[in-house]
Amino acid sequence: MTGTDRPNILLITVDQWPGHLLGSAGHPVIQTPTLDELCRNGTRFTNAQSECPICVPARRTLMTGASPRRHGDRVYDDQLAMPAETLAATFSAAGYQTQGVGKLHVFPQRDRIGFDDVQLEEEGRAQYGVMDDYEIWLGDKGYPGQQFDHGMSTDGYVHRPWHLPEDLHVTNWATQQMIRQIKRRDPKRPGFWYLSYRHPHPPLVPLQAYLDMYRDVEIDAPLTDDWAETQDLPFAVSSKRARGEKYSPAQIAAIRRAFYALCTHIDHQLRLVIGTLREEMLLDNTIILFTSDHGDMLGDHGLWAKSLFYQGSVNVPMILLGRPCDSDIGVGTEEDRLVTLADVMPTLLSLAGLKVPDTADGRPMVGPDPRPTVYGEFGTSDGATRMVRDARFKLIYYPVGNVRQLFDLEADPTESHDLATAPEHAETLARLTDLLVAELYGSDLDWLTEGQLTGLPTKEAGPRRNRDLSSQRGHHWPPQLHSDMPQLLTSA
Repeated sequence: MTGTDRPNILLITVDQWPGHLLGSAGHPVIQTPTLDELCRNGTRFTNAQSECPICVPARRTLMTGASPRRHGDRVYDDQLAMPAETLAATFSAAGYQTQGVGKLHVFPQRDRIGFDDVQLEEEGRAQYGVMDDYEIWLGDKGYPGQQFDHGMSTDGYVHRPWHLPEDLHVTNWATQQMIRQIKRRDPKRPGFWYLSYRHPHPPLVPLQAYLDMYRDVEIDAPLTDDWAETQDLPFAVSSKRARGEKYSPAQIAAIRRAFYALCTHIDHQLRLVIGTLREEMLLDNTIILFTSDHGDMLGDHGLWAKSLFYQGSVNVPMILLGRPCDSDIGVGTEEDRLVTLADVMPTLLSLAGLKVPDTADGRPMVGPDPRPTVYGEFGTSDGATRMVRDARFKLIYYPVGNVRQLFDLEADPTESHDLATAPEHAETLARLTDLLVAELYGSDLDWLTEGQLTGLPTKEAGPRRNRDLSSQRGHHWPPQLHSDMPQLLTSA
C-alpha cells in the first residue's frame, strides 16, 4: 500500500477504564452506546491485559510495543525518556502525518515521541516546568489557573460536578482538538491520529448532565470474595484495602456513579470524532482502535485504583474496528484470545502494511499466532506483585509474605475464590509457578532460593496516611514553580 491507499489510523485511549465497563460486555449500569456500536461493527477482545497496570509503564508499552522488561519501567518512573522507536515515529517515517492530542505522560513533557505535533494535556503536572496546551487554552478563554478550582484530587475519589462551563471540560477540549487536526490534514497523506482522554481517571468531576443520567439508576455493588478463608491476605492487599475503609456503601455507590458519568461523557464525545470522519469522507478508510492504559478496582474486593492484577485493574477494553475491506477483522465479534497493550503497535502497523520494529515484542491481535500466556509485573518494593495467566487460570504472586493466589477465570470470572491451597489444583499451581519463575529477573531473583519461590518476610499492614490529599492540585495562577516534586503513589 502506498500514499492515500493506506488506511488512516485512529487510536483512542482512555485512562483507568476497566474492561468490563461497557454495555457490550454485559455491565448492568454503564451507558456506552457509541462503544457498543463499535463493538457491533468490529471486534471486542475480552481478554485484553495491561502488562504493568499503572500509567507510565503502561503507556510506554502502548507506544513502543515492548514489554516492561524490554522498555525498562515496571515501577512508574515518570522521568525516564521514551525510547526512540515509537508507534508515532514508525508511522511518521512511513510518510504518515501524525498528530497526538491529550495525555502522553512522557518526560520531558514536550517530547513529541515521534508525532509531527502534539496538543498536550498533562493533568496539571506543572512541577517539571511545563504548562500544557489545555491550561494555556483555559487562560486564553479567561479562566487562567482555574482547572483545579473544583478542589478534587487527581488520585482520590472525592467527587463533585464540573465547576466551569461545559465546553471547557477537558474531555470536550480533547475532542475538539482532534476534530481540528482531522480537518486540517494533508489530503495527500494518510493520517495516524492519537486521541488520549484523561478520564475517567480522577479527579472525579463529571458534567452535571451526565451525573443526572445515573441519578435514578441503582448502582452495582463492588465484588466480594472469600480469600481470607483460604490463607492470610498478602501484605499488599491488606495495605491497599485500608485505602477504602473510610467509604460507606452509599459513598461507594456515589463514587461509581461519578466514574460512570465520566465514561459516558467520553462515549458521547466520540460520536463527534466519528461524525467528523464521516463528513470528511474518511470513515471507510480509517481503522479505529479503542483501549485504556489500565483499569480501576472501584471497590471490588475492597480495593481501589490500579497496580494490581485482578480483573478490574489489569483487564482493559480493546475494540478494533476495521475498514469494510479488512476481512481479517471480525464484525460483531467477541474474541477471547489473550492480547496485551504491547500488541497494539504491531497490530496497527501490520494492518497499515508497515514493518514492525525489532524493538517491539508484542504480536498482532489478528492472525494465526495468539499468545498462550501473559506475564505481568509491577513494582520492586513492598507492594510488588507479579502475574502469569493462560486462557483459563491466573496466578498472582506477592513476594512480601511469599503468597500465591490462583483463580479459575472460566468458572470464577469475578475472582471470588482463591484456589492456591486446593489440592485438586496443585498441578496447575505448579505449572504456572514455573512459568512465573522463568520470567523473573533483576532484583526479583532475590525472591528465589535454589530456584524455588521463598519471597520476603511478611509485614503487617498499617494505617494509610494521606497528608497530600491524593496528589491534590492547587490554584495554578500564577503558574506553579518548577520543583521536580515527585508524584506520590502511596496516597489514598
